[in-house]
Amino acid sequence: MPWSTRDTMSLREEFVTLAQQEGANRRELCRRFGISPQTGYKWLARFAQQGAGGLIDVTRRPHRSPRTTAAPLQQAVLALRCEHPAWGGRKIARRLQDLGLQSVAPSTVTAILNRHGLISAQASAAATPWQRFEHEQPNALWQIDFKGYVDTPAGRCHPLTLLDDHSRFNLALRACARQEGATVRGQLTEVFRTYGLPVRINADNGAPWGSPREPGQVSELALWLIRLGI
Repeated sequence: MPWSTRDTMSLREEFVTLAQQEGANRRELCRRFGISPQTGYKWLARFAQQGAGGLIDVTRRPHRSPRTTAAPLQQAVLALRCEHPAWGGRKIARRLQDLGLQSVAPSTVTAILNRHGLISAQASAAATPWQRFEHEQPNALWQIDFKGYVDTPAGRCHPLTLLDDHSRFNLALRACARQEGATVRGQLTEVFRTYGLPVRINADNGAPWGSPREPGQVSELALWLIRLGI
């Protein structure tokens, strides 16, 4: 058991006084005072060297730490974090290296940010550069896209994906032989018959959604969707 916090110095002085008496059973005294023999002999040794002052607690913190990050480097870490709240330890460490400053491990950068309260639930939320949102109801917005192509023995395959923004439900995943408006129109017609019409459809500006002729013009596929009220 540790020393009683009620009057630590008095207990230590009393222990030392009793332990120094002729014929004292020091191990028994340690048991009565609720301390280990190692602790008891430590206080006796300190008292013998320093007197009553040796019974005062001494901090175990070293006078200097050669591994402590230099103040200018810590300030550079904090400055980068304030300038870029979304950057973490690895990003900041690499940026410091690119700037020609002292090399520092990402874990060290993270520790510096932690000490200054820059990595917390609130700080992480504030540092998020984007926020996920979703439409309130199914069929409010669909997202459509071709995922490149895959070469197969039968020819080139173009995967077509169609996703509902609210539910994240996969409305369609079709293997198409061609990436063109007529192909998409046929696939969408089947989906419309199953799930109804969406309010909006989101796509990029490439073919077949965008105009293959001039930017800003409406493609034939887009005109068809507009006529359907989408």
